[in-house]
Amino acid sequence: MNVMRSDVDYDVIQIGYGPVSKASALFLSKMGWKVGVFERWQEVYPMPRAVCIDHEIFRVLHAAGLGDIADTVTTPAPVYRWFNADWKQLLAIDWTAGSVSGGPEVNFVHQPSFEWAMDTEIKARSNVDLNFHCEAVEVSQTADRVTVTVRDTQSGETRKVTARYLLGIDGANSIVRQQLGIERTDLGFEADWLVIDFTLKDGLTSRDLGIPECGQYCNPERPTTIVPGGMDNGRLCRRWEFMRLPHETREEMLEERKVWELLSAWIKPDQGELVRHALYTFRSLVAEKWQDGRIFLAGDAAHVMPPFMGQGMCAGLRDVWNLAWKLDRVMSGNADVSLLETYQPERAPHATDVIKASIFLGSIICMPDAEKAAERDAAFLGGTAPPPAPFPVLTAGLLQKDRDGNVIFPAGQLAPHGAVRHRGKTTRLDRVVAPGFNLFLSSAVRPSELTPLTRALCEEQGIAILSVADRRVAHDDEIGDTQGQILSFMKERGLDAILVRPDFYLFGGAKGAAQVNEMLTEFGRQAQTYGFQQTKAKAISA
Repeated sequence: MNVMRSDVDYDVIQIGYGPVSKASALFLSKMGWKVGVFERWQEVYPMPRAVCIDHEIFRVLHAAGLGDIADTVTTPAPVYRWFNADWKQLLAIDWTAGSVSGGPEVNFVHQPSFEWAMDTEIKARSNVDLNFHCEAVEVSQTADRVTVTVRDTQSGETRKVTARYLLGIDGANSIVRQQLGIERTDLGFEADWLVIDFTLKDGLTSRDLGIPECGQYCNPERPTTIVPGGMDNGRLCRRWEFMRLPHETREEMLEERKVWELLSAWIKPDQGELVRHALYTFRSLVAEKWQDGRIFLAGDAAHVMPPFMGQGMCAGLRDVWNLAWKLDRVMSGNADVSLLETYQPERAPHATDVIKASIFLGSIICMPDAEKAAERDAAFLGGTAPPPAPFPVLTAGLLQKDRDGNVIFPAGQLAPHGAVRHRGKTTRLDRVVAPGFNLFLSSAVRPSELTPLTRALCEEQGIAILSVADRRVAHDDEIGDTQGQILSFMKERGLDAILVRPDFYLFGGAKGAAQVNEMLTEFGRQAQTYGFQQTKAKAISA
């Protein structure tokens, strides 16, 4: 267990208590740090917002010990289909296909259930201090601490609390970001959409209703989204999203009469229960600074994106997963504070690229002009429309580089994950290998081929050396690649080894023993730059 400093109230203060903040508190508390959470509203917002958890975040939750929650609140996503006004398919994104993480690309989630489950877990942890009805009104920092003035929204009383670091995870209208005077870059997308959540009667399905299981209806007369909304206490939830057209007012869209008018083509009042409706302005904004000394922005405080890739909450969870392991190293004294300076270079371009991909998809559906929609349809149906860009990778930060500082392929890619066989048991890889720096070797490179210097480096830096064998194996010191995820990933890229970071991104990859030693040497150089100290080498779990 880590020991916090005695001259501050917390190791980390978090402003806001949405899903990203909850996950961050759980990540940091599991690492042994004391976290103070300050939220100006009630405990858990009871209405759905996000509906997607992708394969990477599903994997992160499992690795963080939250797998039971992830399994309980999610369901695998179907194929995501886009149709024109005549119901001709323009685009299909196969979310059912296997992912690099070993499961479906996307899972749908009922966000309140997800948050309630995390809230229950948080309240069982003694090192997370929850403070509701507490609004941050002033933020300041010195060389060794952050001070936050919080106001009790019920009594009006104020008090000061201190921490080593502060995370502003307080939404798109972030008080922390405003206090720091940080501007945002607008990437140019803006549209108003009415979001409606509906719980179906028991036994009723989308097939019964004659609606797409998961789709976009790109009809210029009324662009519409129809997607699952997860499960709420065993009842199937559905979501409709309707674009506000130029002649409609925001006030009109919020009238219940208008809600039922829009729903009438899809579902009837006696087929379930209207849970809520709200008008959202979908925008594309990125904070110009994600770090100011000891203060960091994450989630919607750092980036706001259109929902068409289902990546808003996922991007925020990536932020805090990236930041948590770095804060842990720095606060433990196992790395210099300069490691924290890799947070924005790693996360901001990645999130920005996701936003741009979401804008591309948004441009397909958010088209109320019939003539332009016809041109769009012709391009997609004729095969001349540009495909969606590949999912982003890391492009800067703690990654393998050449002598000129250029990132070397495949550094920055998400590492593979899947079912493995170890010591007579088949289970998830993340139940066998602890998050950390892990070196996976195919049979083409033996651990004995590492030089004495690189072997010593692995020992000093806590890098687990893991030999991966094909399928089932008899040796206790090997990992059997039961699902074929790891070795096929290497083979497709011409690699014999990959060095995986604690957040599952590749530091780098190598072919042959000589390149493996070069990669480890480069890791050692960067580890020295960031002040990495000796840590205990991790053994693979029983």
